[in-house]
Amino acid sequence: MSMLGSLENVLPADIERRSMEIIESEWGDASHLTPLQRQIVKRVIHTTADFDYLGILKFSPTAVDDALYALRHNAVIVTDTQMALSGVSKPALKALGCEAVCFMSDPAVAASARENGTTRAAAAVDYAAQRYADGNVIFAVGNAPTALVRLYELISEGRLRPSLVVGTPVGFVNVVQSKRLIMSSGVPYIVSEGRKGGSTVAVAICNSLLYQLYDRATGNLL
Repeated sequence: MSMLGSLENVLPADIERRSMEIIESEWGDASHLTPLQRQIVKRVIHTTADFDYLGILKFSPTAVDDALYALRHNAVIVTDTQMALSGVSKPALKALGCEAVCFMSDPAVAASARENGTTRAAAAVDYAAQRYADGNVIFAVGNAPTALVRLYELISEGRLRPSLVVGTPVGFVNVVQSKRLIMSSGVPYIVSEGRKGGSTVAVAICNSLLYQLYDRATGNLL
């Protein structure tokens, strides 16, 4: 038999739906998740093909509800990479009256990082905090643990209260510790516990939240 004979005959429009069905059939017990949390974890697994996220994606008790409320009220999503910025659904953001921004390439951020001897990611958090201290802001951090550390410091000082922190940096240096800081900060969070994560995971979480309010097929709000 040809190896091609083992391929599923799936129309392009049905690939995502079929992928989600496979995930549900293989991920075992997901009873520790609420229905809305399940949708987020499922999209992260769809993005990564890594079923570990069923166990390591952690939610503060009101994180999803708080995030959906924020998105219904014109939230700003601040990413720590241009890659993440490019991946957040622009049609959904527009329909909801939200926006996504990244300050990593801003000249003022680069100058601040040099002047203060910090990473650009930490300086970008300071820049965002100045702009959105009293605003409705979601931080989506998929790359830089120093961004999470700086967020924790600003939260602890009472200078910033994000609507949600998505904390999914990947790597080995200060990654685990920075996520633990956010989980202890008292703000709503969705965090990938341990070393795993990445910008694509942060985007998957943001888009899953957006898609719970926006129908991609019709372009209408839900």
